[in-house]
Amino acid sequence: MFFLKEREAINYSMTKYQKVVKRFFDFLLSLILIPILLFPLFVLITIATIDLRVFGLFCQKRIGKYGKEFTIFKIKTLKKDKKTTKISKFFRKSKLDELPQIFNVFLGNMSFVGPRPDLKEVIFQTIEIDDIILSIKPGITGPASLFFFNEEDILSEVENSIEYNLTVIQPKKNKINRDYINNYHIFNDIKIIFKTLKNVI
Repeated sequence: MFFLKEREAINYSMTKYQKVVKRFFDFLLSLILIPILLFPLFVLITIATIDLRVFGLFCQKRIGKYGKEFTIFKIKTLKKDKKTTKISKFFRKSKLDELPQIFNVFLGNMSFVGPRPDLKEVIFQTIEIDDIILSIKPGITGPASLFFFNEEDILSEVENSIEYNLTVIQPKKNKINRDYINNYHIFNDIKIIFKTLKNVI
């Protein structure tokens, strides 16, 4: 866990009632979507397995609510030598590689909308991270994800992508996520989901 003592002393703007409503929405929507997406997910994992010649489901430890680690599910997009293919690039560009995270939502360690979950080492390297961002479950999508929908393209155009990410993108994401939490409403989640689908399409 990270920042647990400091977090317990902070009064966050999202109420317990709002968190209950958010969780109910996540559980109900994931329950509806999982049967619909099971076959497409099977197809995507099979394609990734054939394309990359390794099992097409990727599992990795990420930092979630209250700094607790959880296992995130994604479609694999990197070969053993860390290179990508045309198909895996398409999966990443279209965000299809994120679809398995619907099971993370169902299990309760993620939400449909929220800050994206980071690796432990990224959390430690981040220049500024507010406990309020770790006070809610990470999301498949979110306002910051929408703002930086083409993040990979942005990073590919700068000289030092790691430094630019830590000093420019992450602070901006933190501000956007703070505003999202401070002004939370379930209807905002619905709007963000629809905007994400629109961007993907």
